[in-house]
Amino acid sequence: MNIAYIITCIAVMALVTYIPRALPLVVFRKKIENNFIRSFLAYVPYAVLAAMTLPDVFYSTDYVFSAVLGFIAALVLAYFEKSLLTVAVGAVVTVFVSEYIAKIIM
Repeated sequence: MNIAYIITCIAVMALVTYIPRALPLVVFRKKIENNFIRSFLAYVPYAVLAAMTLPDVFYSTDYVFSAVLGFIAALVLAYFEKSLLTVAVGAVVTVFVSEYIAKIIM
């Protein structure tokens, strides 16, 4: 690879990542008054984060069943408004125990 190609790639990547960040500032100059659009934009980061991480939850273990059990444990703990640390540790312990049991059985 030559240096011109690398610099061109970096410049194109910088431009492509900068446009989505700068475009809303240019297009929407005044405050958005529509409550639906404001609430939609408020939930976009959470939806994107969930869409990026949720598939990895089910494919990060040896057995999909243990991943599902860990996911259910995390949902139950979160439903009862436990802390983030408690939810994470509960899900990890559930996956660990179910993987251990699955390896003993199989």
